[in-house]
Amino acid sequence: MDIRDAGPDDHAAVASVVRDAFADDGSVASLVADLRAAGAIEVERVAVDGDVVIGHVALERGWVDAEEALVDVLVLSPLSVVSARQASGIGGRLIEAALDAAGERGEPYVFLEGSPDYYSRRGFEPAAPRGFLRPSERIPAPAFQVAVLDDRGVTGRLVYPDPFWRHDAVGLRGDVLAAVRERYGE
Repeated sequence: MDIRDAGPDDHAAVASVVRDAFADDGSVASLVADLRAAGAIEVERVAVDGDVVIGHVALERGWVDAEEALVDVLVLSPLSVVSARQASGIGGRLIEAALDAAGERGEPYVFLEGSPDYYSRRGFEPAAPRGFLRPSERIPAPAFQVAVLDDRGVTGRLVYPDPFWRHDAVGLRGDVLAAVRERYGE
C-alpha cells in the first residue's frame, strides 16, 4: 500500500471510496467534489493498493477569526477508507501523510471534527483549551480538535469554507448529536 497525491484521474475512484466508507447516499462524496470545484482543497492524498484507490484524505483551507486578523489554517475532512480495509492502519497513515504535508507547507494548525478516541492517538487534541471556538455548537466540544504544527498563539473561532455550510456538513443533528453528547457528557 502506498500513499500519493490525488489527481484528476482519481476523482471517480475517490468518490466511490468516500461513498463506501461513509455508507451514505453520496452526500459526502458530493461535498468533496464541491470543495474541489470551489478551490478549497489544499492537500489531497490517496492510499492505493496497486492501482486501486482504497483510501482518501483531504485538507481544506479554513480560517481562525482571531482578534487581530484572519489566520489561515487547514481542516481535515473527510478521511475515508473502504469498509473492507478499515481498522488496518490505512486511516492512520493517511492522517500522518496529511499532517506531514501541512507541516511542509508551514501551516500552523489542522482542525477536524471527529472521534477523540481515534484522533487523539494521531496528534490531535481538544481545541477549546487552546482558546479556539467551534464553528457550530452542533459540534460536540470533545470532537472539536486541533493538531498544532506551529503554535502562533492565536485564539478565535474556526471558520469553515463555504461548501461545508451549503452541504449542511458542519456538526451533527438530531439523534446522532444527542447520542454523541450523552456519550461524552456534554
